[in-house]
Amino acid sequence: MTNPCIICVAITGSLPTKANNPAVPITVSEQIESTQEAFEAGAAIVHAHVRNDDQTPSSDPDKFAALKEGVEKHCPGMIIQFSTGGRSGAGMARGGMLPLRPDMASLSVGSNNFPTRVYENPPDLVDWLASEMLAHDVKPEIEAFDLSHILKAREMADTGQLAGTPYVQFVMGVKNAMPADRDVFDYYVHTVQRLFGADAPWCAAGIGAAQATLNDWAIAAGGHARTGLEDNVRLDRDRLAPSNAALVRRTVAICETYERPVATWAQARAILGLRQPNI
Repeated sequence: MTNPCIICVAITGSLPTKANNPAVPITVSEQIESTQEAFEAGAAIVHAHVRNDDQTPSSDPDKFAALKEGVEKHCPGMIIQFSTGGRSGAGMARGGMLPLRPDMASLSVGSNNFPTRVYENPPDLVDWLASEMLAHDVKPEIEAFDLSHILKAREMADTGQLAGTPYVQFVMGVKNAMPADRDVFDYYVHTVQRLFGADAPWCAAGIGAAQATLNDWAIAAGGHARTGLEDNVRLDRDRLAPSNAALVRRTVAICETYERPVATWAQARAILGLRQPNI
């Protein structure tokens, strides 16, 4: 293949702590340093959450602003994607950082089960988050935990709630949600191509041990890949990942196996139709 593969690094998330892996970056300064290492290793997108000093999830716009400023300084051109996920806040607090105009933000368009709770994304909140992204020129990444979420993205695009071609990410391997099932994965790819066109970009993320598996499936199938300590803190069963960059390098190696070049930040912006940065 010759089409470049975009690598997204999910640096922190809402759940992993330093007790799980000391390499998980918690403070903004740690996150900036970890992102820079991952950027230099080949990541074109950083998917970002922020944390409080006690490592609990936060939705503080000031923390997001400081992280954005640091990434823009140390990783010029890198695509900054903020999380609007439900573990970091409730209601409209989940989108309180969108006026900062990151390049992208995650958008879950439906609810599903998580390991110990329901991940609630009620329609009125989804509609509001989508409207905020439109207002601030933030491209959503549709986090699809279920087939219905891909179909919902098509509906939202048809009604003008999403601008341009949606960028859909399949999330597989969450306990009590969609497992890493190859037949389902293949049907997800088929559905995106049927609804949005054969050339529509898409991505896949695997949770825990499924991370390397989904990286392999996505890269081999012509999609894009997400890695990082948010989703998986290990290199393998016996070794913790020493950094986000180490997981990015593993993904780069998979790209080399399938003879796919790793997308630069400029190529990734062109593929996703994003505005050019002021650098």
